[in-house]
Amino acid sequence: MLQNEKSMEIGSASRIRKQSRDWLARLPAKAQIVLGLFLFAAVLMAVHTALAGKDASLHLTLQHGFRSADVSLWIDGDLAYSGKLKGSTKRKFGLLPGAVQGSLSEILPVSAGTHQIRVLIQSEDGSTQQDSLTGDFARNTERELSVSARPNGLSLAWQSTNASGPSSGSGWLARYAGALLVTLGGSIMSALTGFALRELPSHIRGRQNESPTEEPKVHSTAAGQ
Repeated sequence: MLQNEKSMEIGSASRIRKQSRDWLARLPAKAQIVLGLFLFAAVLMAVHTALAGKDASLHLTLQHGFRSADVSLWIDGDLAYSGKLKGSTKRKFGLLPGAVQGSLSEILPVSAGTHQIRVLIQSEDGSTQQDSLTGDFARNTERELSVSARPNGLSLAWQSTNASGPSSGSGWLARYAGALLVTLGGSIMSALTGFALRELPSHIRGRQNESPTEEPKVHSTAAGQ
């Protein structure tokens, strides 16, 4: 039964692909170019929307006391980061064994506004700890979230806000790329609009010129009756 359903789904998908290829093959070359440019412009605008939506950043700094553990971070219920924690024993005075220590630093993009941040730590023995807090993010700023994860507890605290935004060139590059995508997308859409305005009247005239060739057959049939 399942095999038959899978075969039917595969056959249906194959028919749809074949029909799509046949439809594209019947399109004039100009129409194919226009369709390709339109899809390209749509992709550019989608990429710009994705870039523009992340206009702030969250700097996660984590200090932990685990030899091995997993860390996960959610923003408003959506998983934004997951990774491994590795720690090592630090010796006191170079001789005496001390506590296990490790650290993690990650910068995550986030949209401006108020967000709930939840952090979960799962150690190698299967035990879990989690905590959450809420923070406000202004546009083009970076907020630092300090996390202390120890076998006996987990704590989260906001440390600082960088009003000038990320110090690296990634923020400037993202803004420049967004402006470039908007410009390219707008230029392509303007070109497509101009092409449609030029070609549509000639297409309509061509259709009108084709229709009279069929009318005499109708009249002659009526005359014969």
